[in-house]
Amino acid sequence: MCDKHKDPASCPAAAEPLRRRRIWDLPHTCHCPLVGVGLPLGVLRKIVTKAVGGKVLADDYEVHVGAVSECGQRNRIAEAVQKELERRYAAVVQRFRGARDAAALEALWLAAVASGDVPGPFWAGLSHPHCTLELQERMCRDLHMIQHQAGAATRADMGRLQALEQANAALERELARLQLRSAAWQAERHAEQEQHGATLMQLRAQLVGRDSVIASQRHQLEALHATIPGLASRERLARQLAQTEQRIHALRADAAAQRSALERQLADARSALAAVASAPATQAAAAQRITLHGLLAERVLCVGGRTGNVAGYRAVIEEAGAEFLHHDGGLEDNVARLESSMAAADLVICQTACISHSAYWRVKDFCKRHQKRCIFVDNPSVTTLQRALEPQ
Repeated sequence: MCDKHKDPASCPAAAEPLRRRRIWDLPHTCHCPLVGVGLPLGVLRKIVTKAVGGKVLADDYEVHVGAVSECGQRNRIAEAVQKELERRYAAVVQRFRGARDAAALEALWLAAVASGDVPGPFWAGLSHPHCTLELQERMCRDLHMIQHQAGAATRADMGRLQALEQANAALERELARLQLRSAAWQAERHAEQEQHGATLMQLRAQLVGRDSVIASQRHQLEALHATIPGLASRERLARQLAQTEQRIHALRADAAAQRSALERQLADARSALAAVASAPATQAAAAQRITLHGLLAERVLCVGGRTGNVAGYRAVIEEAGAEFLHHDGGLEDNVARLESSMAAADLVICQTACISHSAYWRVKDFCKRHQKRCIFVDNPSVTTLQRALEPQ
């Protein structure tokens, strides 16, 4: 024994630990938390199965208790657990080798606790040569509290998971409902396109028939002119010619009027067919001042609606004395421009039956945040829009 009155530097180095502790060198109170957090249950079961040389029929708790009991002394199971811990946490053990005293070792342990990664540091700290009884006890207490906190966090996560599952189910039901509505709207739009196509074909057939009548009348006039040199009386021929010319002029005027009307009908049909395919590209040039629902509104933005009814929406708004703005709700127009369109409008009309789910929530949130007046219309017809603008 070194004399207390002598220089401590002259004392022998026998009190300094020479090597890291093995698992069977640790006290029994350390085995349970070390085996519990250091080795997954599947790995522990493989270790025990290999050590006993047969299939282990015990449950996970019994395997854990048996392994903890066997680690109290050196045997095949303890050696296998020691080997697996050294292999699994070799990098952490190497990092902890740099600790030259208990204070440095404690600092490494506290850093590991703060980061939340404790299995490897727990083994590397307990087996370190400079691990004192006080540090050993503190590490066990810290690990005990971490396990409590992890259990509470797991229960909270389970509660949040159940709430998210319920919310997800509600969203799936809402998505299915909106998909059914979208399918019905697409079928209706397809039927309108077919109807406009049939009307266009009918007008083209009528135009071809009128052209045939005009060509026949022209041939008859040419034949009549050819018979004039063979007539006996010039006066009779002159009268017939005058009558024929009058008839031809009348037929030409009637044919021109009919052709003009057919061309207008054809142009209207083409415009209606083009309106089904895409929203109108032009907007009203001048802003006017009108009063809707008792409040002044110069610009009215219509979001959504059927593309075939956009011309009707425009007529209703402009007839009321306001500038008409339109956004199809994200079907073809860019959704990113929706907020700028709403910011430029004094009144927003949202066609809820013909608008994307994202655009609906954008309109609702923007109008609420910016105190923007907004009218929600369920039916995308022109008549419903007229009723929505009438004073209540």
